[in-house]
Amino acid sequence: MSDKILIVEDELQLARFVELELSHEGYEVAKAADGRTGLEMAESGEYDLMLLDIMLPELNGLEVLRRLRRSSDMPVIMLTARDAVMDKVSGLDMGANDYMTKPFAIEELLARIRAVLRQTEPKEAPAEHVTEADILEIDGVVVDTARHTVTCSGEPVELTNREFMLLAALMKNRSIVMSREVLLEKVWGYDYMGETNVVDVYIRYLRSKIDDVFGIHLITTVRGVGYVIK
Repeated sequence: MSDKILIVEDELQLARFVELELSHEGYEVAKAADGRTGLEMAESGEYDLMLLDIMLPELNGLEVLRRLRRSSDMPVIMLTARDAVMDKVSGLDMGANDYMTKPFAIEELLARIRAVLRQTEPKEAPAEHVTEADILEIDGVVVDTARHTVTCSGEPVELTNREFMLLAALMKNRSIVMSREVLLEKVWGYDYMGETNVVDVYIRYLRSKIDDVFGIHLITTVRGVGYVIK
């Protein structure tokens, strides 16, 4: 399956040029011309990487990135006419994976996209290393922690790395109600400084990709406590 790239750029001619080049390379491409629309599309969890301009209407690119990082670790490459050091530092400090200044050579952009996707893609273990302990199965949902794959009723389920980690944590602790704080520590790390509602956002992503698609009820909300897979 080809990687999906979201271009958030208000220079329509440039956005169209990049779209054509990426499509020619086999990527699936979507575009947004303002920051607010781009943020909504990015938060859907449907894209593997975002090309994000800084100077955007509605919301500027740095604000889009700041809000996106509350709930998503989707790779982001900043594209902007600004070349000031502080702009680059701000973007990288907020969680950008890379930074390119306009004008740029399309060949370099393509190379950087490939590099970022390689850095962020899940690593699969060789099949011979897979054991029964690596397989988690509940209600037709199968998580292979060695190969980093998920299937439901035999059909593949495409998850981001963070979605996979959250689902695996819940399945490993079957029938145990896990609080948001515990899930944050297990999935995002003990030093995570963001908001706890990121867990709710990712639970919603999982439900949209598993429960809604396959007509099952996998993850149960325990009001005031957290989440559980029974």
